[in-house]
This record gives sequence, C-alpha cells and structure tokens, in this order.
Amino acid sequence: YRMRLTLQDFYEQANPKAAAEFLADWCEMVLEAGLEPMKKVARTLMEHADGVLHWFWSGFSNGLLEGINSLIQAAKAKARGYRTTRNLLNIAYLIAGKLDFALPVR
Repeated sequence: YRMRLTLQDFYEQANPKAAAEFLADWCEMVLEAGLEPMKKVARTLMEHADGVLHWFWSGFSNGLLEGINSLIQAAKAKARGYRTTRNLLNIAYLIAGKLDFALPVR
C-alpha cells in the first residue's frame, strides 16, 4: 500500500526530468521489494515510460474518453441492444454530444 501511495508523488514532480528520475527510482524500489503484483506494475510502467512521461508535456489523460465510454456502455445496457450499429452510433453521438433539445421559451 505504501508503494502505491508513493507512486502518487509522481504527479507532484516539478519537471519531466525529475519525474523520469522519480519513476526510475520507484520502479527500482518495487522490483527489489519482491512483491510480484507490484513488480508487474513496475515492468509495465517501464515499458510505457515515454507515454507516462508525456503527461508532463501534454497534460492530457484518457479520463475524458473513459467517461464517455462509461456513458455509452450505460446506454447500451439500458437499451438491451440496438437493431443496427448505425442506431448505436447515433445514440453515442447524442449522449456524448450533450445536446440540449429543449424548446426555447418565449
């Protein structure tokens, strides 16, 4: 649990260079600790280090996409299937687009 909490400090690093050093140090610490599930996380982070560190330059994450996917999955479950793929895509656009169909009040 302490390893997980320590990894959250990654986002507090001042710059990409400090973040790269932090990530390398964290992965080394975890690999030496010997907990296999955490070692798997460390190996995955090392394999994708460029993408993880890219967050410092872009500031983007996939959180927005995950949120939209969650809305679409809920719509699929609620409808229990659509007749065609086209209908599903139309519903996805309607949900993700957050369109307002209220009539204007005079």
